[in-house]
Amino acid sequence: MRFLRCLLAIIAVTVLAAVHAAEAKPVKYVFLFIGDGMSIPQRMMTDEFLNRTEKRGLLINRFPGQAITTTMAADSFITDSAASGTAIACGEKTNNGRIGMDATGKRKLQSVAEAARDSGRKVGIVTSVTLNHATPAAFYGHNASRGNYYQLGLDLVASDFDYFGGGGIARHDDKKDKLYRGDIYGLARQAGYTVSRSKEEFGRLKPGVGKVISVGAKADLPYAIDMDADTLRLADFTRQGIELLDNPKGFFLMVEGGKIDWMCHANDAATTLREVIDFDNAVRVAYEFARKHPDDTLIVVTGDHETGGLTLGFAGTGYRSYIENLRFQKCSRDRMTDQFRKLEQPSFEQVKPLITEMAGLVFAADGRREKGGLNLTENEEKTLQEAFERQYKDGKFTGGAVLTDAVIRLLNNKSAVAWTTGAHTALPVSTTAYGAGAELFSNMIDNTDISKRLKQVVR
Repeated sequence: MRFLRCLLAIIAVTVLAAVHAAEAKPVKYVFLFIGDGMSIPQRMMTDEFLNRTEKRGLLINRFPGQAITTTMAADSFITDSAASGTAIACGEKTNNGRIGMDATGKRKLQSVAEAARDSGRKVGIVTSVTLNHATPAAFYGHNASRGNYYQLGLDLVASDFDYFGGGGIARHDDKKDKLYRGDIYGLARQAGYTVSRSKEEFGRLKPGVGKVISVGAKADLPYAIDMDADTLRLADFTRQGIELLDNPKGFFLMVEGGKIDWMCHANDAATTLREVIDFDNAVRVAYEFARKHPDDTLIVVTGDHETGGLTLGFAGTGYRSYIENLRFQKCSRDRMTDQFRKLEQPSFEQVKPLITEMAGLVFAADGRREKGGLNLTENEEKTLQEAFERQYKDGKFTGGAVLTDAVIRLLNNKSAVAWTTGAHTALPVSTTAYGAGAELFSNMIDNTDISKRLKQVVR
């Protein structure tokens, strides 16, 4: 009887998904937001952090369309960003490492962005990492290896998409590549692109300029936690993309929060959640646009995979959670390491105030008590001192991030946050949707279903 109920439930979900697909209607404005490395734990951690510190949650978690989404690659239960990006973009499974190609590496796949272009829509790609990184490249590129950055740069120019914004183009002048034809930026200008590589040039771009590559950094954008007031953010490029793409035939715009993944690899919870907030702010720009065009706009938000095996709980804090403690971390893991590197032959006593300043951890000698367990125990101080001694052998910085990782691990644990790995996991991700056609994204789906359904609404 139990088996029969399960079978009927599976049939019902399958039929419902088929009905939804059959009912898909074209939508004028289509947004796809991808949080690289962002799964359910990353969303929940950030949502709870915002609730505790700002009395609000994530916009992306309030969208009415809700679907749990599987992410495996064709050749692996645990996917990389190339295979998952290709599945989301093209609607077909491929092997890890492939970009816009089938599992054999021989057949090119059509992405939803290419389908939108071919139907007469304008197309935009935005990312906080480099524009020829795995996820953005999956929407225009076709290569058996994600590591062929220069060749993916050639694909970027050949795509004829209307707008690229965010990070720069990696290895844009790689003379060692067997297909080298010249600097990618120069080739883009020859192909009719206006290339903006400064904030001043960014501000001069106006509707009617034509095809645009709008770069906010030489490589990836800075981490949100490290940005100052003048730094161009993901939301700025999303807003500019909308402004430059808007036209009577509509557009498709993909926006990736790529550095969520990087800090999950580093197990840096505070920097991760700031990246998720920055990503959510970009979605908010599209949401405000959708409110002005409620019958003509679809917003879909997903992740390509989970990174880090993030767990929201720690044995040392029992059933209590102190996620709000993560607000005391003032900079990313990378910047923290840079601060330690600058010190010349420091003693541990000299490093302590810097640790307190950057992570909020309180040493016993400070003589004060902090709420939420930020005071270090004798054993915790010993752990940090041992990390310091490994980091500064004979008073010299030895490279790596031994001390940084020890500091961040302690703050994570005192916030009731932990990690199981520095790599990807097979956890499903959450897909949420708002606007016209949001009902297409419900129940349990595969990441390939995202492309299949979006291709119908951009036709």
